[in-house]
Amino acid sequence: MSRLSWKKEHKLLRKPEFDLCYEQGKKLFTKSFILFVLCHGSGPSGVRLGLTVSRKKGPAVVRNRIKRVLRSYFRINQEIFQVRADIIIVPKRALDGKTITYALAEKELLPMVGKINKLSCGGE
Repeated sequence: MSRLSWKKEHKLLRKPEFDLCYEQGKKLFTKSFILFVLCHGSGPSGVRLGLTVSRKKGPAVVRNRIKRVLRSYFRINQEIFQVRADIIIVPKRALDGKTITYALAEKELLPMVGKINKLSCGGE
């Protein structure tokens, strides 16, 4: 399978997984996003991504665009993560969902990758 694929085991899908990450995860902030990062020692290598986009961000088209851009960023850059962690991304109010681009996501999330990789996750 292509290195650009994003398999089901790399996604956070269940409410208990989200709740655990919200409660025990470390919060990281950017101008437009809040990241919840929870390190784990078992499971698939790399990161598992969860996205939470509130209805306050706009209609479904806008919310889906935000999620599509963020998934694309993680799918393309999955190899730069050196830890096993669950990451939830929540867009802030300041983010305009109609104008979000891959370049904006990369500009804000690339510095966070370094911080996530420095977390003491006890990974590989």
